[in-house]
Amino acid sequence: MSVQVNEDHGRLEDDAVDVQACVRGGSPVRPHGPYRIAIGNDRLEFVQTVIHDPIPSGRQVLLEGGFKPVEEHLVFQMLRNGELEELRLDETTDLRSAGVEKFLVFRSDKSFRFELDGTRQEWGGPLISGASLKKLARVDLATYGVWQEVRQPGAEDRLIANDVLVDLAAPGVEWFFTGLMQTTEG
Repeated sequence: MSVQVNEDHGRLEDDAVDVQACVRGGSPVRPHGPYRIAIGNDRLEFVQTVIHDPIPSGRQVLLEGGFKPVEEHLVFQMLRNGELEELRLDETTDLRSAGVEKFLVFRSDKSFRFELDGTRQEWGGPLISGASLKKLARVDLATYGVWQEVRQPGAEDRLIANDVLVDLAAPGVEWFFTGLMQTTEG
């Protein structure tokens, strides 16, 4: 059996249980490590990382992922329903619980809140792309659009292209919704 290597995070151990595969397959996660988890960035691009503790802290997730200094980063759990929940440095999460297999990490000192399809979300950076919004909403990037709701009388909602960045640091809560792009049959 070969050992997988991740350039940024060292060896991925052969005996590590893939938490995401267990969740997808509906099987329980074993009570002891090591565990293979996914750690992503603001573009929702993920790498596999191995962690030994079944109940790691946010600090442990950051250290195992190679994010230093840990105090300059935020880590979020991607919950089963697609929501993000911040995991503080001293707070723990149980990898054996269904749905705890993916994390997002940001180099930031504060989080930003927005609404997406009626669900409040947290994000670790001041900018978010249309593609990231669609991935969070779990919709197809090619056939769905995402719009920023403009809450001013007479103003039209703004279509956000995949590569467009929206400033979440602007005053107030940003509101987004997804929907199928209009097609014409012909």
